[in-house]
Amino acid sequence: MEAENLTELSKFLLLGLSDDPELQPILFGLFLSMYLVTVLGNLLIILAVSSDSHLHSPMYFFLSNLSFVDICFISTTVPKMLVNIQARSKDISYMGCLTQVYFLMMFAGMDTFLLAVMAYDRFVAICHPLHYTVIMNPCLCGLLVLASWFIIFWFSLVHILLMKRLTFSTVTEIPHFFCEPAQVLKVACSNTLLNNIVLYVATALLGVFPVAGILFSYSQIVSSLMRMSSTEGKYKAFSTCGSHLCVVSLFYGTGLGVYLSSAVTHSSQSSSTASVMYAMVTPMLNPFIYSLRNKDVKGALERLLSRADSCP
Repeated sequence: MEAENLTELSKFLLLGLSDDPELQPILFGLFLSMYLVTVLGNLLIILAVSSDSHLHSPMYFFLSNLSFVDICFISTTVPKMLVNIQARSKDISYMGCLTQVYFLMMFAGMDTFLLAVMAYDRFVAICHPLHYTVIMNPCLCGLLVLASWFIIFWFSLVHILLMKRLTFSTVTEIPHFFCEPAQVLKVACSNTLLNNIVLYVATALLGVFPVAGILFSYSQIVSSLMRMSSTEGKYKAFSTCGSHLCVVSLFYGTGLGVYLSSAVTHSSQSSSTASVMYAMVTPMLNPFIYSLRNKDVKGALERLLSRADSCP
């Protein structure tokens, strides 16, 4: 089939999770519920952190940023999927697909950076408690977040500009429920070597360095805890890391599961199903993990909800 430039194409076709008409209402209800729970849960975390003076600390500042990124991440893909299910359509415009690719890379990259920064925050709090407020000052916290946005902005922009030069067939089918970057590259007709190199380098840099930072931080934390004589002190210090460790395990565990499922089965359907875990389940569970395992956040949410109930 003759290839045409992307700018001449009006749409791509997202094949979604299933073609079974009887499953569409179930999928719509399920994903709409997950989306609303995710947005509401993360918004409550942001409101609790911003409104409660007890949570005006670096750890909760990073948590509120993580909640904001999770809302943006899931909003990049799910609303379009819900519209397509409701309209019984699989279309996505050329600009819409590129926009999804850009923001998916940006918000996924920001998740990795924020998780690494939060690990560093716990490292400073436990290993250097006397200097914590001096090291993790508001200026440094803001600088870490801004630097993360700056780096991921340019990585995503370079990738999307390289993708604009690719050509595709007249009818382009993407075997996924959103424009996943690797899947888009697979259906291109032109040479994608440079795109794949940039994608792998970006994945390595945005994945390996944050993971290395997280592992280093926790190795230092464990080493510091081992030197503590008090068992109660060890438990109290490490309990502040529990929620973060759960979120890190969930994020990287689901990401690794998606990679292994696509590598082992070579089935686009299996890959799409596995992608639901990191694209939807992880952002949805993060607020529950922090609210259930963290007494400060739980207390702030209770105070926020009680104030809301008391309003006329």
